[in-house]
Amino acid sequence: MMSSFLAYPLAELPFVFVVLMISFALHEFAHAYFADQFGDPTARSMGRLTLNPRVHIDWVGMIFFLIIGIGWAKPILVNRSYFRKPRLMSIIVSFAGPFSNLLLGFVSLLIFHALLQLQALDSISPGGREAVELFSRNMIELNIFLFILNLIPFPPLDGYRILEEVLPRRAAAKLKAHEQWLFYAILLMFFIPPIRSVTLGPIFALKWPIFNWFDALVRAIFGAL
Repeated sequence: MMSSFLAYPLAELPFVFVVLMISFALHEFAHAYFADQFGDPTARSMGRLTLNPRVHIDWVGMIFFLIIGIGWAKPILVNRSYFRKPRLMSIIVSFAGPFSNLLLGFVSLLIFHALLQLQALDSISPGGREAVELFSRNMIELNIFLFILNLIPFPPLDGYRILEEVLPRRAAAKLKAHEQWLFYAILLMFFIPPIRSVTLGPIFALKWPIFNWFDALVRAIFGAL
């Protein structure tokens, strides 16, 4: 009965939890790392320049993700006034988080295929093999999903921060004036069940073309070896 209130099957929750811990930590670290490299000491001074998940996890956001499939980590504060090229460097900092998830998804798929090629899973118990497969599947699919999700151009997602920098200044100022309403819109999209069912579904579906392309690429890599 309890599993009907969760976004994932009860048996998968431990795997999803660990995957999110790793994925959120890498995402926020990527933001912090590039901001620090571009001269902004804010993240470093706040102790955020680390891969330690405890520093980055927002437990309310984590619980929301496990229950409804959408959540958040603690955002990295960025002061773009430190940047030599504020617009370009802000775009890179914002994109670094989602890209880190995409890269993690690809590397996870690469490792899983390597395990299959080396027949490393054949020597472990059926339960152990199932655990590896569940962990790998969630690591791959959730990170591709996080990449897509975070590039949606609504506040407070990374895609919105990128859009702010790409738009002409006048258009960006007009967008900024409506930021509050855009934020309310994404709350409706993701947290009101009838609306969520028609918004999250298409977003989840977008991960499959990326997964299929990655899978074909990895198979080509191993086929060439």
